[in-house]
Amino acid sequence: MVADTKLYDVLGISPTASQDEIKKAYRKAALKNHPDKNKDNPSAGEKFKECSQAYEILQDPEKRKLYDQVGLDEFLNGGRGAPPGAGGAGGMPGGFAGGVPGGFGGMPGMGGGGTRSFHFSTGGPGGGGGFSFSNPESIFADFFKQGGAGMGDDEDIFAQFTGGSAGGGGGERSRYRDSGVGRRRARTPEVTTVEKPLPLTLEELFKGTKKKMKIKRKTYDDGSGKRKVEDKILDIEIKPGYKAGTKIKFQGVGDQEEGGTQDLHFIVQEKPHELYKREDANLRMFVELDLKEALTGWTRTIPTIEGKKFTLSKSGPTGPGFTETYPHQGMPISKKPNERGDMIVEVEVKFPTSLTVAQKSHLKDIL
Repeated sequence: MVADTKLYDVLGISPTASQDEIKKAYRKAALKNHPDKNKDNPSAGEKFKECSQAYEILQDPEKRKLYDQVGLDEFLNGGRGAPPGAGGAGGMPGGFAGGVPGGFGGMPGMGGGGTRSFHFSTGGPGGGGGFSFSNPESIFADFFKQGGAGMGDDEDIFAQFTGGSAGGGGGERSRYRDSGVGRRRARTPEVTTVEKPLPLTLEELFKGTKKKMKIKRKTYDDGSGKRKVEDKILDIEIKPGYKAGTKIKFQGVGDQEEGGTQDLHFIVQEKPHELYKREDANLRMFVELDLKEALTGWTRTIPTIEGKKFTLSKSGPTGPGFTETYPHQGMPISKKPNERGDMIVEVEVKFPTSLTVAQKSHLKDIL
């Protein structure tokens, strides 16, 4: 049981919501109620402030744990119990209003009414040793700088509201300055992206395949707020025609950090093949001839990557670098599944390393 559900209700989520669900709910509410999007609706600005303040507490596992234990009023008062008639969020105008009737005589389960105090940094308009919310615009900006809820359009959306980009810029800084906030919060570390190689055979890249990958990730326990390690199974889909360097991206599946959850990218690597060398969507195969075959004629059976066989022969002299092209027998093109590259067969002539005097004489007579 949680002491109250005010912050969860503001975001429209359950007290059992995961960190990703909290992020998604805040993203939706903040974008819907942002003042720049609702210039003729003052109540939207209040909702934007409330959802930002709710997110600031719930996104931090330690703050969320304390809030769940003591409720909003005692949390904002630093754990000392709500003062009589408390009606604001740490003295911040327009914050969360209302108090818990009678206040809190002590921590749940402590017995005897002894009060346990919790102290937060002041630095905001509230003062008094309790918790003071950050500027809602700062919360909103930091949220999108850290990747938001793992959506690919975060930077574009952020720019619509700030006139800058999620990477920082004059538009963002002027917002903080104009808001009257004396100082900014220390920046939360940005969430990192982890890259891992994914070696695949040419046959797997030709046909496409699915692989299951078991990873270990560090996260926070929703109940205790402590770090834990859990296993996660990822289903990786390799589409026909993927090339070396292709990134298969999973958002928010890595370690949970202060600023959010890591993204994981698998980077395709092609294993060497005994017959073919890949050149974009084409496959090149080398046929080696000795000098006699090159001069007098030769025949070879040419296999394709999908198992077909062609017979290739030349009756006359064949020079080094001769090529024969088999259209549409190469690799699929991933963005055009019905199209394929070509297979190119290239001749390499193996010359003898030495000749006897008699052999040289015969060759001179023949050639």
